[in-house]
Amino acid sequence: MSGNTATQSVTAIVPTAPARPRVRDTSLSQSRAARELGLKRGEFDLAVHLGCIRTVADDGGGGLHVTRAEIDRVSSESGFPETLRERVRAVGTSDGAAMLDVTTARFTRLARLGQVAPVKFYLNRYRAVVWLYLAEELRQYAADEKNAPLLTGRTPEHLRDQLDEGLDLRPRNWRGRHLGFLLRQAEDLWARAAAVASLLDPVQVAEIVRDPYERAYLNRLRPAQPAHGAPGSPAAQVAANITTAEYPDEIDWLRSDLRQTVAEAREHRPAPRPGPKAPSPPGAVQHGVPVVRASNAVRSGELACGQPSHPGEAPEKPRGLLGWLRRRTP
Repeated sequence: MSGNTATQSVTAIVPTAPARPRVRDTSLSQSRAARELGLKRGEFDLAVHLGCIRTVADDGGGGLHVTRAEIDRVSSESGFPETLRERVRAVGTSDGAAMLDVTTARFTRLARLGQVAPVKFYLNRYRAVVWLYLAEELRQYAADEKNAPLLTGRTPEHLRDQLDEGLDLRPRNWRGRHLGFLLRQAEDLWARAAAVASLLDPVQVAEIVRDPYERAYLNRLRPAQPAHGAPGSPAAQVAANITTAEYPDEIDWLRSDLRQTVAEAREHRPAPRPGPKAPSPPGAVQHGVPVVRASNAVRSGELACGQPSHPGEAPEKPRGLLGWLRRRTP
């Protein structure tokens, strides 16, 4: 209001609603939550990944936290903490083969055929991919009589032919699990679209999402992929190959789901974009040299430099099986 406007001050007694506690005031960091639950950090992360422990976003931007109520819920489960540890126990090829009572070679063939799906992977010092499997799932697989022919008999010829042609479904099955985790963590439709896009090559994303500000927003919401080595290193490239869809049908499902989810997200709310340019103030040009406003300078370079200038905007740095996952995973 202008200084020439007279106002009258009125004091009213208004009941004050109790302030809602901030997430940080009623929750623990992931590291502290892991300690309180008696889990190693890797076990805790996998428990979150599998949905055994629920996390919440910190209102202050401090990442994911675990509420005190969730700590109490998990710790009150029967057999805690041994049962929880067993649910998240991951084993490698040697231990997995022993659980199925097969050779490591046969176990590897089963994994390549998609009979058992990895839950994690890491690169050893030789940059070789080491796959890890849930012990609980392997026990269930071994107990199912339908799997007995693959555990003890000769591998069917058509499956041997696929193996000879180089079939290896381990990366694809890991991506299916990972996408399920990302979708459980997504808070809205744009975040779900970003999760789907994170498994596609940037070229694929650009073909589906042609608006640069929508792509920039998806990039801002893009979930972090497992880090392996410095960016651009050979190890990072190996990890990027695993985290990017490669099979034609897999890519088709992801493209279709990205297109549909983005369309639904647009109807819910548009992606953030710059507002109208403010008119230049009088005297903006002095001595023939234009005065460049800082906000415009930042706006013109934000997509190239990767630094957003307004809340809700993000740099355009597109990176590379919801439908497939729905059909593949019960």
